[in-house]
Amino acid sequence: MQPVKIYTSDWCGFCTAAKHLLKTRGVAFEEIDTTGNDDLRAWLRQTTGRRTVPQIFIGERAIGGYEELRMLDTEGKLAALVAGEGA
Repeated sequence: MQPVKIYTSDWCGFCTAAKHLLKTRGVAFEEIDTTGNDDLRAWLRQTTGRRTVPQIFIGERAIGGYEELRMLDTEGKLAALVAGEGA
């Protein structure tokens, strides 16, 4: 299984939706709260090219935010990616 990390903030509705989707699918994840952590937010911007949260990583791969997570799930690719079978 690939480790799943989700970078969130405490005011983010899309973060809540992403966590709910992962929980519903039985995917264990580590949540990292970026609220008030400018250094961590800067690292996320540099690493992903995005300024928004959530930012979700499966293994070492940044998959994007909630919409990308939902698309992977809808296309039936999320479980395979978490299992280490997706590219």
